[in-house]
Amino acid sequence: MGEYAGGTVRVNADTTLQDAISGCRICADAFARTATAHAPRPVVWFRPQARILVAGQAPGMRVHLTGLPFHDPSGARLRDWMGVTEDEFYDMNRVAVVPMAFCFPGYDAHRADLPPPLVCGQTWHAKVMAHLPNLKLRLLIGGAAQKWHLNTQGVTDLVRDWRAHAPHLFPLPHPSWRNSGWLKRNPWFEAELVPVLRARVRVVLAE
Repeated sequence: MGEYAGGTVRVNADTTLQDAISGCRICADAFARTATAHAPRPVVWFRPQARILVAGQAPGMRVHLTGLPFHDPSGARLRDWMGVTEDEFYDMNRVAVVPMAFCFPGYDAHRADLPPPLVCGQTWHAKVMAHLPNLKLRLLIGGAAQKWHLNTQGVTDLVRDWRAHAPHLFPLPHPSWRNSGWLKRNPWFEAELVPVLRARVRVVLAE
């Protein structure tokens, strides 16, 4: 597995990148101090053949328990936006799910999700992106992923300007049901962006 030494992670020559991430324990001490006091469980879901990237924030508690990315109501909404079935979404030869943190960060004292630990993205994200040479479409979900990939922030403004990045990249709001109010305030998202996104997904999956 990957070895943590002095703030860097070495990937052994006889270990895959996926195995190295699965064995990562950089945040173990930090997670033990959260309200959930949980152990790390990296959710690793990518293969070099993938053509669609879903770059998100971090797994939630349900994903932590199941080991399946977006295996929750947010995932159901995301798959609806994409116009894909569960079988299509969970085909790692087609879709890579690469969050800015591979583990559930835990809850704070008010049971709100903690943000993705920066060290995870700093350690792994560039390595994973270099491991995905066949991407044709990138979906950037939420501010953390958008900041890393586009070097800019402001979710609403980025999503509103989606045509500047399409058809190869789509900034998206997080599909959490907590964002239902955002969707009501921005009806153009589902009326204008989502149909174009679905059409692009179908093209990429058919290639």
